[in-house]
Amino acid sequence: MYTGPMENEMENERVVETAADQGDVVLETSLRPSLLNEFIGQDHLKENLGIFMAAARGRGEPLDHVLLHGNPGLGKTTLAHIIANEMGGHLTVTSGPAIERVGDLAAILSNLETGDVLFIDEVHRLHRAVEEVLYPALEDFALDIVLGKGPGARTVRMPLNRFTLIGATTKISLLSAPLRDRFGNILHLDFYEHEDIGRIIERSSRILEVIMENDARAIIAGRSRRTPRVANRLLKRVRDVAQIRGNGTITSAIAEEALQLLHVDECGLDRVDRMILETLINKFNGGPVGLNTLSAATAEEMETIETVYEPFLIQLGFLDRTPRGRVVTPRGYEHLGLAAPRALI
Repeated sequence: MYTGPMENEMENERVVETAADQGDVVLETSLRPSLLNEFIGQDHLKENLGIFMAAARGRGEPLDHVLLHGNPGLGKTTLAHIIANEMGGHLTVTSGPAIERVGDLAAILSNLETGDVLFIDEVHRLHRAVEEVLYPALEDFALDIVLGKGPGARTVRMPLNRFTLIGATTKISLLSAPLRDRFGNILHLDFYEHEDIGRIIERSSRILEVIMENDARAIIAGRSRRTPRVANRLLKRVRDVAQIRGNGTITSAIAEEALQLLHVDECGLDRVDRMILETLINKFNGGPVGLNTLSAATAEEMETIETVYEPFLIQLGFLDRTPRGRVVTPRGYEHLGLAAPRALI
């Protein structure tokens, strides 16, 4: 296995970027399941992925390239680690924006051994020139390198070891068709059921060695936005409150107190979610409002609103996306304790 300077340069790319600080990075990594049968939820995806991996192992081949798409925090990075572990390959982690030049990609690919896994987060943000070099690497396991310039330039094809690319994206629509079509396995991650979130919290609490009442687990699960990353983050913050303001055991009263301190309500909405709804109602009479205008009014980036907050509000039925813009629904008014306009009733 190559352990030269390139691997040292990429070390910072091999950390989990979902935690708020280094301590949470270690915890988040420890909470990740390492085998597919330990992964909770996404049953249909797991069944298909298990078949694909077993078939590849049976043929003695690397797994065909995998594209994982879905909202943030649903387990795309975790599945990449699981695939690498179950297929017996080394995992190299990077992201689309981090690969700025063709040479960056060439250095990464040339250092992959047979059966290794390359995970590219935000794969839809790859530069077009980098993406075009990736096409022959995915299909023919070769790099076409241009040597020289002008009339004397020539192309040299450098063979690569057979590897598996795992791409992750929250916006599959932004992925170019030629790149998307080169993935043999395209898998979508849905929001989790509340029962599965409860099982994830139970597993995480055992790993963290936290005693928790069943009622408290149900409270945290109900406010986790049906997202494992949010569930684990809330669990760790509730654990902090239990340690400081209790005896270390997470009771329903401690869970309620901690979530109130975090401004997370009974539906899982936080301060920003409510600010978006209140801004639409108070400044724009409930909408319709364009995303650009809403971003300016709330001082939140458009991509953050569209990717992080909007999907959950739409799923709850508090927000509608119309051709003219975003509109608060009667349920959204009701959640904030306000009367909806007669036109919406």
